[in-house]
Amino acid sequence: MTEIETPPLTSIVSYPRHKHMVTSDLVFIPSPGAGHLPPTVELAKLLLHRDQRLSVTIIIMNFSFGAKHNTETRQCTPRLRFIDIPCDESVMALITPKAFLTAFVEHHKPRVRDIVQGIIQSGSLRLAAFVVDMFCTSMIDVANEFGAPTYTYFTSSAAMLGLMFHFQAKRDNEAYDATELKNTESKLLVPSFVNSVPSKVLPEVLLDKEGGCKMFLDLTKRFRESKGIIVNTFQDLEGHGLEYLLSSNLELPPVFAVGPILNQENKNDDDSKRDEIITWLDDQPKGSVVFLCFGSMGSFNEKQVKEMAVAIERSGHRFLWSLRRPPPKEKRESPKEYENFEEVLPEGFLEHTSSVGKVIGWAPQMAVLSHPSVGGFVSHCGWNSTLESIWCGVPIAAWPLYAEQQVNAFELVVELGLAVEIRMDYKTDMRSGGGNEMMVTAKEIEDGIMKLMSDGEMRKKAEDMKEKSRSAVVEGGSSHASIGNFIQHLLNVQNKS
Repeated sequence: MTEIETPPLTSIVSYPRHKHMVTSDLVFIPSPGAGHLPPTVELAKLLLHRDQRLSVTIIIMNFSFGAKHNTETRQCTPRLRFIDIPCDESVMALITPKAFLTAFVEHHKPRVRDIVQGIIQSGSLRLAAFVVDMFCTSMIDVANEFGAPTYTYFTSSAAMLGLMFHFQAKRDNEAYDATELKNTESKLLVPSFVNSVPSKVLPEVLLDKEGGCKMFLDLTKRFRESKGIIVNTFQDLEGHGLEYLLSSNLELPPVFAVGPILNQENKNDDDSKRDEIITWLDDQPKGSVVFLCFGSMGSFNEKQVKEMAVAIERSGHRFLWSLRRPPPKEKRESPKEYENFEEVLPEGFLEHTSSVGKVIGWAPQMAVLSHPSVGGFVSHCGWNSTLESIWCGVPIAAWPLYAEQQVNAFELVVELGLAVEIRMDYKTDMRSGGGNEMMVTAKEIEDGIMKLMSDGEMRKKAEDMKEKSRSAVVEGGSSHASIGNFIQHLLNVQNKS
């Protein structure tokens, strides 16, 4: 099967350019979260590969915390450049947790305005459009000041996007209050899903009476102001959800399903750790290893870690476990590395499992998932991780933590049959340092691992979806065509403006 047509940065630089050619510049504004910048960079590279008339400027608003991204891909080239806005610690201290992200983006509007003004004044680039992350829709105001169209980049599933539009329309047209669903056992008819959706898997923010729900649905309402919505998914994976989004009665902007958009290079500064992990995997039998990894922000308290350890040992399966220390309570920090795993693991665990398992900190996730020895993935079901797992044909045991991950888990388990459930409605407060009271027992975890590694039908479905994901992005595939449709739409809109 042909590999995805997302070239390394060096091939983008090599395109011939006329000395005085003015390119159409796309201003990308990603959210500063770890799950948003990488797919933004990959989408930008893909667009540049497809059309040399385009250039891209990615404006990065920096947090003082969170995963730091490799600077190797941030080379300034004639057609792709990055502009960092340094973190303003004084503003960070004033922003309340409830409205943190929206207030953070709002604060950066004047800085973005100045940067774009400088781009226009340079004369070498023609501002074609803004491409804003799903959480950065207030930047539509800045685009409007320059008379530029805006496209929204939705870095989660089509089913989730449909769910957001569904609840936004019910609020605005029927005065429906989604927060009343909190702590209920309701099952809901959501048109972007085939099956009824349990209220217990809805995103916590949608159920938040203290302003979170309003903020979330107000963001969704602004998606409608876009000229188009780019979604990181593909037709064979989410045909039902995409059909709903494209239905004319919704009166939505055009939706372009362009995925899976993945960072396959998976580079990290610490190559020695990566090499050690891959060397260990090389020594394991094909399809024998359970990989446990919970994303850049995933961590658990000590009691939960011990339950996980008991389950892993009892399962008897080979394992690679990415285990990270929770941040201090009420601090906006990402998980850190343990200096000594024995301080959190049960006594004797490392010794008992040394012949079949390996506990690590940071994990080169894509490299691990694509390794032949990996047969299952215990995952938080973040959308990037979900697409990586699908691309590699590795089935999932779903253990979501926060954001829309519970919805993703429901889609994987119930709608698609690509995952088994560990605890689909598990939720953690990211501000509590992994210290919430919800606990998953060793028995639940062990059962999930055993089913993950033995379900032949699910493994066959995963392999089939792997092939479909790769077919989508090559010439003749649905996502390849959708990228072309987006570029044509963009240029048509630009020519009319």
